[in-house]
Amino acid sequence: MNVQQLLVKKQQGEKIVMVTAYDYYGALLTEQAGADMVLVGDSVGNVMLGYGSTTPVTMEEILHHTKPVARALKNALVVADMPFGSYQISVEQALANAIRLIKEGGAAAVKLEGGEETAPAIAALSRQGIPVMAHIGLLPQTAGMWQGFRCQGRDAASAQRLLATAIQLEQAGAFSVVLECVAAEAAAQITAALKIPTIGIGAGPDCDGQVLVFHDIAGLNAGHVPRFAKRYGDAAAVIRQAIAGFAAEVVSGAYPDAGHSFFMDADELKKL
Repeated sequence: MNVQQLLVKKQQGEKIVMVTAYDYYGALLTEQAGADMVLVGDSVGNVMLGYGSTTPVTMEEILHHTKPVARALKNALVVADMPFGSYQISVEQALANAIRLIKEGGAAAVKLEGGEETAPAIAALSRQGIPVMAHIGLLPQTAGMWQGFRCQGRDAASAQRLLATAIQLEQAGAFSVVLECVAAEAAAQITAALKIPTIGIGAGPDCDGQVLVFHDIAGLNAGHVPRFAKRYGDAAAVIRQAIAGFAAEVVSGAYPDAGHSFFMDADELKKL
């Protein structure tokens, strides 16, 4: 999968599947299940690292998780989030960190959160051949500091601002745009207006594609679950049952049995 193939999918009306995953095995399962793109999101902070938000996530942490995901995938496009503080200071900083995610991390594209203020960085990265996914609507990196985690574009004025921003980021060179927690009607208008694909997360059914977090899909999430996150399995129950079975057999002495042990040669045992 590459950027051009994603554009063709939009032109042909084929939906795009993106899943957020953070490790080798998760990425492997995601590709086997048919994902077009795998995002190494800064939500790794909430899901894997125990942070209260995505804001503390560092470049080193994103790099650490991007590498195994990239090693796992043969076909799906790997997109790495640029964490808070890795692109806001200057275009030069954004370019340097994006290059690290491509060269060291193995990503094929990067994602930047933000509106028109990210256009210069998107343009600079695109000129250097780095595909950039934009991200507008709810911005988790800074939402907690401002309006909170609320749906965007629910009135005409804010929906029009989102549309104008999306067009500006497309013109800057973004190859796609994530619409997070955007009113479905606004997301539909943005999708119709853009030549590049929109990827929705809590943005209604009319986006060109959808993304959810691996752990939310599989039922491995803990704590608060966003309204838009649909659970398609209960992997937590399966894992809990398996570990409980192991614990019970250890306590009872049933594990390890002969079939799961190694033994000395009889002659060597006599020598011992």
